[in-house]
Amino acid sequence: MLDWLYTAISFVMKQWHSLFSTFLDPAGGVAWALSIMFLVVTVRLILFPLFVKQIKSQRAMQELQPEIAKLRKQYGSDRQGMSQAMMALQKERGVNPLAGCLPVLPQIPVFLSLFHVLRRLAPGKEGLYSWSDQLTDQAARAELFGAPISASFNMSGAKADALLAVTGGYLSIRAVAAVLIVVMCLTTFFTQKQIMRRSGPVEGQAATVQRLMLYGMPLSLLVSGFFFPIGVLLYWTTNNLWTLGQQFFILRKMPPPGSDAAKAKAAADKPAIDPRTLAPKPGAKPVRTKAARPAGASAASSVAQALPSVPEQTAAAAPDGGSAADSGEPKIGPRPAAKGKRKRR
Repeated sequence: MLDWLYTAISFVMKQWHSLFSTFLDPAGGVAWALSIMFLVVTVRLILFPLFVKQIKSQRAMQELQPEIAKLRKQYGSDRQGMSQAMMALQKERGVNPLAGCLPVLPQIPVFLSLFHVLRRLAPGKEGLYSWSDQLTDQAARAELFGAPISASFNMSGAKADALLAVTGGYLSIRAVAAVLIVVMCLTTFFTQKQIMRRSGPVEGQAATVQRLMLYGMPLSLLVSGFFFPIGVLLYWTTNNLWTLGQQFFILRKMPPPGSDAAKAKAAADKPAIDPRTLAPKPGAKPVRTKAARPAGASAASSVAQALPSVPEQTAAAAPDGGSAADSGEPKIGPRPAAKGKRKRR
């Protein structure tokens, strides 16, 4: 049923292997390890448009959070009405909540197909799918740090006997597999951590799901990794490293709304005002704006302009009809003439 998918995965690996065989040993583990790693590159490049849609969907959902909070207050315990209102809101804004799963779903059959192909590899076996007999035997015997890429930590049966006859023991197989299992679990943990940063703060059930994915995924891989072939462990680790680099790039270019990085980016993207554009054109009269003065000062100046002017030679009258000297106010007299030198004739 899925032979077409197994054939497609093996065909992509075959093409990369033929490329690396031009300067590497075709039967060596490095050429086959690079073929698996560049299988990840091929798949992720094909899925990159879906990843962009995922980012846009998550950003749109974050922008809807204030309105969703209002709907929760409005409907209260009416879950059916709340669900219908949310669907109407998402349809109005063009938001698809399932778009967040788009890059993940196509990777599942690719992972299962690679697992199936590597599990069927064995020395002396007939050609698999698009591979010849010689290519299949090379892939089965290819060793990475002394461990065949088709071997697993807990392998048994006829395949284990055939691979142990090639390698000579379990020690190298289990050492390489154990290291890859640890690296796979750590990269999965940091990948989930980055996904939480990218999606922004969440509450309620979504926060519980994120916490479960953060710790549950690495723990489940720690258990199941003992049954994965070394090539599958390498595929998963490479896929995690690609995701880490891709999300690091996205977080720098498109930080989550409301974060410090988003505010700094918005401030940096704001165009600076060139003072030369504010200067008047040559020959134009500059427009001067009146400086704002305190309200008390404006009122005092208006009153002063309304009162009649008093000559300096006349003494200011006191409120009771007396002189300024009687009222205790200083008397204003004539200013002394400035002394200057007489010009000589």
